[in-house]
Amino acid sequence: MADSEAFTKGSEIRRKLMGDAYVERLGQTVYTDETMAKFGRYATEAVFGMLWSRPGLDLKTRTLICVISDTVMGREAELRIHLRMALRQAWTEDELIEAILHLSGYCGLPLVREALICARDTFAELRAEG
Repeated sequence: MADSEAFTKGSEIRRKLMGDAYVERLGQTVYTDETMAKFGRYATEAVFGMLWSRPGLDLKTRTLICVISDTVMGREAELRIHLRMALRQAWTEDELIEAILHLSGYCGLPLVREALICARDTFAELRAEG
């Protein structure tokens, strides 16, 4: 089966946001079985190929929206991914921390605390990776 235009575009955007090494690592660790491979193809086509490629917002803004929504929903695994993506789109660690801190008045300290711990650990991992 040939790849759709949305899948091809999604693959390009996904690699731009995550980097080749991270995409390859996900392919070798998360998407190794048939179920998760199907999920990965769907997410690449529908989310990255159709949603992230829509006009009206740049990738940098979209990454911040994801960091905010992950924080508010307490989605630590996704937050780690989106923090990486946000840094690749030129957000700084300080800007991301401030954005998360700002949420304390709107979604509460427990979620913000967990998000900041996640951010601290993710930033340290990225620095260690070089």
